[in-house]
Amino acid sequence: MNQLSLPHELRPEEVARKQSLGAAIELCAEVGGYALDKHLQIELGVDKAQFSRWQSGTEGVQWPKFVALMDKCGNDAPVLWMLHQRGYDLHSVRRRETETERENRMLREEITALRRVLGTPA
Repeated sequence: MNQLSLPHELRPEEVARKQSLGAAIELCAEVGGYALDKHLQIELGVDKAQFSRWQSGTEGVQWPKFVALMDKCGNDAPVLWMLHQRGYDLHSVRRRETETERENRMLREEITALRRVLGTPA
């Protein structure tokens, strides 16, 4: 199942409190509504031992698996944790606007302008 989860907001302080990448992976799952259990492992296509090694830091995580984890859980906790560890200010980091988001924003602005011209309320 390759379904994306709805995005979940993370406070930078939550991410910064984590002491390891494994803890950030746990936070990612937790915020996404998952326990670190068989259900999430099956959906990601990893076994319990591999998942455990990710948490303990004894095995690296390939980028496609990170992307799958973050998409499934609806947040970017592991990447934000890495940025924090490298000295980035998580309060100023923001996502790029997707093409769909840009198109939606432009259409909303156009509707607002048309309503102003026509004198109709929002």
